Amino acid sequence: MIIAVLSRNPSLYSTQSLVNAARKRKHRVLVLDPYYCTQTIQKGTHRLFYHGKPLPVLHAIIPRIGATATEIGASVIDQFVSAGTYSTTRSQSLLLARNKWSCSQYLAIHDIPVPDACLHFNNELNDLVLRKFKFPVIIKLLKSTQGMGVVKANDRHQAQSILESFQRLDEQVIIQEFIQEAKGSDIRILVVNNQVVGTMKRQSRAGEFRSNLHQGASAKPIKITDEEERLALKTAKCLGLEVAGIDMLRSKRGPLILEVNASPGLEGIEHVMKKSISEEIIKLVEHRVG
Repeated sequence: MIIAVLSRNPSLYSTQSLVNAARKRKHRVLVLDPYYCTQTIQKGTHRLFYHGKPLPVLHAIIPRIGATATEIGASVIDQFVSAGTYSTTRSQSLLLARNKWSCSQYLAIHDIPVPDACLHFNNELNDLVLRKFKFPVIIKLLKSTQGMGVVKANDRHQAQSILESFQRLDEQVIIQEFIQEAKGSDIRILVVNNQVVGTMKRQSRAGEFRSNLHQGASAKPIKITDEEERLALKTAKCLGLEVAGIDMLRSKRGPLILEVNASPGLEGIEHVMKKSISEEIIKLVEHRVG
C-alpha cells in the first residue's frame, strides 16, 4: 500500500515512528505537510497536488495534525476522503476532540463523566461564576496544549487575577474543578481500532500540578480497571475516533475523562510500554483498506 502521514514536521518522533512501522510492514510511505497540499474540485472530481505536483493514488492517510494546523488539516483530510482515501481520523472527530469545551459537552450529553467545568466570557460575571466552585480550581485556555495555558488558582483572589489577565487578551477560558485526590496524576490510555493498546500513569513533578510529560512529569505502565477500559472505549467510539489518546482522572466519584487527543503523541507511551503503538496503527490501516 501507499500510505501518507500528514505532518508538519517529518522529524518528530511520532511521525518517524509511523514511517518506520509502515516500512517495516513493507508499505510505501510519504510524509506530507498539509500546508503544501493544494486541493481542487474540477468537474466534480476531488484532486490533491503536493508542491504543485499531482500525488499518486494513496490507499490511506494517517493524520498527525497539531493544534496550529487544525482547520487546514481537517480540510485536507476531507479532500482525501472525498477522493476515496481511507483516513484513520475523520475531520469531524478531529475538530470535536480539539475543542476542549465542545468535546466535554458532547461526552456529557452521552453520559460519559467529565470534571465539572464552566466556559466563561464576561468579566463582569467572574465573581458569580467562581462562587460555583471550591478552591483550588484549574483555569485553562480553550486551545491549551501540552499543559501550556493551564494554571491553578488556589483562592478567589488569585482566580480573579488570572481570569482578568486572560480576558484582557481576549482569550476564551475554561474554569474546571481541581481533583485533589488524583494527587497530580492522570492516566493516558491509547485506543486503536476499539482496543486499548497502551496505558501509562503520568505523575507531575514536585511542586507542579500538571501531569504532561512536556512539563517534566514522569510516566510508568499501569493496569487499568475494567470500568476504566470500558469508559475509554466508549469515549473513543462516541467521538468516532479509531485512534485516540484519552486522559483520565481517578476521582472519588469514579473515573473522569479529562481530555481526548485525536493525534496523541507516541514517544512517551512507546518508551514506557516498550511497544510499538505505531505498528498497531499500521495494522488498523491494513485491516480497513484490506
